[in-house]
Amino acid sequence: MPEFNKNTLEVLRGPLEDKIVSISRINASLTYPCNFMFIASMNPCPCGYYGSKDKECTCTPAMIQKYMGKISGPLLDRIDIHIEVQPVKYEKLDSIGKEETSNEIKKRVNMARSIQKERYKKDRIFSNADLTPKLVEKYCKLEETSKKILKNAFETLGLSARAHGRILKVARTIADLENSEQIKKEHIAEAIQYRSLDRKYWGS
Repeated sequence: MPEFNKNTLEVLRGPLEDKIVSISRINASLTYPCNFMFIASMNPCPCGYYGSKDKECTCTPAMIQKYMGKISGPLLDRIDIHIEVQPVKYEKLDSIGKEETSNEIKKRVNMARSIQKERYKKDRIFSNADLTPKLVEKYCKLEETSKKILKNAFETLGLSARAHGRILKVARTIADLENSEQIKKEHIAEAIQYRSLDRKYWGS
C-alpha cells in the first residue's frame, strides 16, 4: 500500500464507506455502484524488518514515519481486518501436521454464507458486511461478558465508533463460521485481535 501516493489511497475512503464512486468531468458528474472486497498488504518499513526479532531494521525513524504515514488512521478504520504476518520458520515448513484443507474451509464458508442469506432474506442484504447500524443492533447482540470485553478493548485501544461496528460484524461472521447463533466471548475476543494492528504501529 505505501508504494501508492497518499492522495490516491485517501480516495478509497469514500468507496469503502459508501459503496459508490463519483467521477467528475467538465460536462458531467456521474456516480456508480462500487461494492468491492479490498485486500492489501504492506511491510512495516521500507527495508521490511521494523519490529523483527530475527533481523535488524536499517531504516531511520524518519524513514519509518514517512513510510507508515502514507496510510492514514481514517483509511485503516474502514478496513475490517488487520493481520500481522510473521516470517515462517523452516521448521514450520518442514513439519508434517494436520491442517484444515481448502475443501473443508470452503464447506464452512459456504455454510456461513447460507446462514447469512437465510437470516437477512427479509432485510434485502446478503452478508454481515452489509449490516447497517440498526441491523447490527438487531443481529449482533452480546451477552454481558462479551460486552465487558468489548468495552474494555474500546477504552484501552481508543477505538472509534466505526471500528466498534466492524468488530461486531466480524464477530458475527466468526460465530457463523462455527454455526453458532450466539456471538460468544471467544468470538468477540478474536474479532478484537483483528483491530489492534493500527494501534501497535500507528498509535492512537
